[in-house]
Amino acid sequence: MNNGFTPQIIAFLCNWCSYAGADKAGGRHDEAPQGLKVVRVMCSGRVEPRDVIECFTRGADGVLILGCHPGDCHYKEGNHKALRRYHLLKKMLPQFGIENERVKLDWVSSNEAKRYTEIVNEMAKSISRLGPFNEDGKQ
Repeated sequence: MNNGFTPQIIAFLCNWCSYAGADKAGGRHDEAPQGLKVVRVMCSGRVEPRDVIECFTRGADGVLILGCHPGDCHYKEGNHKALRRYHLLKKMLPQFGIENERVKLDWVSSNEAKRYTEIVNEMAKSISRLGPFNEDGKQ
């Protein structure tokens, strides 16, 4: 990582797919980033832009939202709602001094342990390249 910097990443995981994928990754003993903190949510569509912004005010360097693949949502349209909120959030981030690369939305099903591991590790590398998030815009 970057000069001993361990990115603090909050990952919101859908209960029905992404969390199950993460659980399988753990069962396989896949390596996850050290600073990854998982928040289990019933649906990715429940993650609001204010939740993401609050993560940064509480010290996160990056936020990851993982949901069911479109068409596979337990709540039918939850992941479509997550996608709409994500697009809105991406427009808002610069107003808060947050680089767009610090927030990512992706899809992981319950049987995609390897995909889960790849996504969280790539996010950690990306955030490591950006460096720590500082609300004042100074690094």
